Amino acid sequence: MKRRICLVVPTNRECSATLAEVMAEAEYAERHHDVDVHLLVLDSSDDFTSHAKTLADARTVHHLDETHQREFLRQVIGRAGAAGPARLLDLLLPDRSSYGACTDRAFLIAAALGCESVHRRDSDLYFQTYAGEKVFPIHAELAALGRPAREVVADEDRLDDSRRDLTVAMVGASFVGDMSVDVEDIREADGYYDLVSLWAAPGSTEAEKRALVEESFTGSAPFDGDHAVLSVVDPMRVDMHNISFHGLHERVPLPPATDTIGSDYFLIHVAHRAGLPGVLHNRHIVNFHTGERKTDAGFLAYQMRFAKFILSMYYLHFIYQRMTTDDPVDIAAIVRASARQPQEPNETQARLMERAYRTLGGRFTGVADRIRDHRDVLLSEARRDIEDYADLIDAWAGLVAAARETPLPHV
Repeated sequence: MKRRICLVVPTNRECSATLAEVMAEAEYAERHHDVDVHLLVLDSSDDFTSHAKTLADARTVHHLDETHQREFLRQVIGRAGAAGPARLLDLLLPDRSSYGACTDRAFLIAAALGCESVHRRDSDLYFQTYAGEKVFPIHAELAALGRPAREVVADEDRLDDSRRDLTVAMVGASFVGDMSVDVEDIREADGYYDLVSLWAAPGSTEAEKRALVEESFTGSAPFDGDHAVLSVVDPMRVDMHNISFHGLHERVPLPPATDTIGSDYFLIHVAHRAGLPGVLHNRHIVNFHTGERKTDAGFLAYQMRFAKFILSMYYLHFIYQRMTTDDPVDIAAIVRASARQPQEPNETQARLMERAYRTLGGRFTGVADRIRDHRDVLLSEARRDIEDYADLIDAWAGLVAAARETPLPHV
């Protein structure tokens, strides 16, 4: 029987060109690998009809708006018998942007479809072209994902012998093109280092901070031929535009934090800290920034998501530094311990962040004003996001099991 896999694109914007690219990737996968690809589009945009026209020629596609996603989640939560069903529904489908929650929905729908792996792309990408052919990441993903590590053929093998009987849990790569966080316009400005260095781990030296700032949110070299490394993958080397998971996503969900960039990267850190085998390849996607992000409203919303990211790192660094396993019970305990930290250090971060934005000047002054005026709310939300995450981890095994028994709503 063919492996069934889920290739997913979450979107809240018009992205017909990207959908056409990912449709081509799905077709490529079925031509060159023994797989049955289920293309999943989670569509929160106002362009559902135009997207549906683009997707009409896809062989196996599940195109779900939020109404149908909500119907599916209600059934899953009800079948799981989880405590606080209304709150769980709000966590998995909040009324605000959540990178983690949309991917968690994809994980549950993939389970409902009987897919053994999830391959995520985003709506602001296209694929490189090399020697006249599109460079599809799924080629590298399917060559290794879900296989015993000792059976994987790679150009470099850096995996410890003690890890070789484990299954490859993650395969990923990075990007070329625009920076993954939209701060390229200010890289040379006074205040850039002060702002970006705020996401460094506590206790980092000045040299470590400068190295982090230099490397942060930048991409990789263009494709010039396949190169894959079998290892425990460094989280700084991969991007959630270009990632795939086997097994791990059914054990641990992503944080459902709202209005927070980077909230969907947690599983990459779980794989790293737990020493799970992975493959880092070089079929990088091409990242681009949409025009909406440059408008005044889009700019402010995006910068506030970046501000929430910095405040979330106070809690996430605590977790990353203590996490040694992919056991959800252990992870939930560490997440709860993180939420109990005193808030004063994060209050200091908020003040430093406001100062850095004010130093940048121009319309960044408006971001500084927003941080000043909403500091207490931002700090409270950052803590509550972590508390919510612990509760979602507790419920996750039951939700995944229920999803396997839940049919998708008819669209």
